[in-house]
Amino acid sequence: MANDTSVLPPPTINGTERTRRTSFRDAKPKVLRPFDTAEVKILLLENVNETAVKAFQKQGYQVETYSKALVGDELIQKIRDVHVIGIRSKTKLTKEVLNEAHNLLAIGCFCIGTNQVDLQTAAKKGIAVFNSPFSNSRSVAELVIGEIITLARQLGDRNMEMHQGVWNKVSKNCYEIRGKVLGIVGYGHIGAQLSVLAESMGMTVYFYDVLQIMPLGTAKQVDTLEKLLSISDFVSLHVPELEETKNLIGEREIMGYMKKGSYLLNNARGTVIHIPSLAKALQSGHLAGAAVDVYPKEPAANGPHFTDYPELLKCPNLIMTPHIGGSTEEAQRMIGIEVSSALIRFINEGGSIGAVNFPEIDLRAISEGENTVRVLYIHQNIPGVLREINEIFGNHNVEKQYSDSKGDVAYVMADIADVNQENLEKLYHAITSTRANIKTRMLY
Repeated sequence: MANDTSVLPPPTINGTERTRRTSFRDAKPKVLRPFDTAEVKILLLENVNETAVKAFQKQGYQVETYSKALVGDELIQKIRDVHVIGIRSKTKLTKEVLNEAHNLLAIGCFCIGTNQVDLQTAAKKGIAVFNSPFSNSRSVAELVIGEIITLARQLGDRNMEMHQGVWNKVSKNCYEIRGKVLGIVGYGHIGAQLSVLAESMGMTVYFYDVLQIMPLGTAKQVDTLEKLLSISDFVSLHVPELEETKNLIGEREIMGYMKKGSYLLNNARGTVIHIPSLAKALQSGHLAGAAVDVYPKEPAANGPHFTDYPELLKCPNLIMTPHIGGSTEEAQRMIGIEVSSALIRFINEGGSIGAVNFPEIDLRAISEGENTVRVLYIHQNIPGVLREINEIFGNHNVEKQYSDSKGDVAYVMADIADVNQENLEKLYHAITSTRANIKTRMLY
């Protein structure tokens, strides 16, 4: 006989009915609005994914989109009155451009890198920069696996020959990748995912990184770059663009340490490989093949503009792609969601978690019904500022407050209770008049 629990009385404690507790707060977060800003204007360049466009429109922001990068006077004209700009890798936000961005609150880099933005200038102007460092990791790792197989079987050359009507069925110098050694330079999110994929296909994986990292699977870390190059059949680069990584792989590394007949793959940053040395190694036969997705100088728009590296065009068994490592529908959708979410949180609530040039702080949400003002105070990181700001707060009830600094810039978030319209204006003017003020916003 089935139990009929519907007739059982509710549980009690000392005669009092017990109610189920929930881990969710009963009060909904309050939707905050800015004290001194009109409609939020968003400018999205370079065909930023539709997920971001829809997310911004859902917030009621005014969104303008372009499928291409903007440069020069056109970019300056457009950036002057927007609150947020979203870019990918081609738009360059230099000091000159940012100095014209009078209303800009934040920059969204809908990609991994942020080297296209003058981060220091942005920080000094109180502009937070957000990116998506991990959303396209799987896409890049899968591309590398495809490149390894393509190079090992010389599929690129066979494909070009077939398009020219040439039938060239050969097996010489064509190999399986099972049992081969893959050396990964930079064992971050992409390198680690590549490691797992390569092992699943029977490759032996070694890696080199400046940090001591716990490997996945049976991958092993080596102590030096030279050691890695000397034992690897395939070398794949996954390092950031830094002064230390510029020309990391040049003639010394290729001719002096890499095996004759090995393969080199660069899906990291264009400046990591010395291009003339790569071309020389391919033409001489020291390298059996290479794959290059990134270049020191890249065209700003699609079209017949790839003219800077003629020495690469006639190299044998060379796969060249136009910086498409993260260009999959899945990756772009995830990037759109991640970056737009960070930007919306910063605009609507002030939280800066994920900013690359800015103190990362956040406060719990203000509940609906609370008569509370959120102060967002970006200031120069100099002595005595917190004393000044807390003296201004002194006549008010500070419910919660958090501050942090990064370099020359500091950020204070504070929730002030029971502030009426008259006091709101006084509070705002007092804060913006402080000697260290860079940018102040008040949400209520």
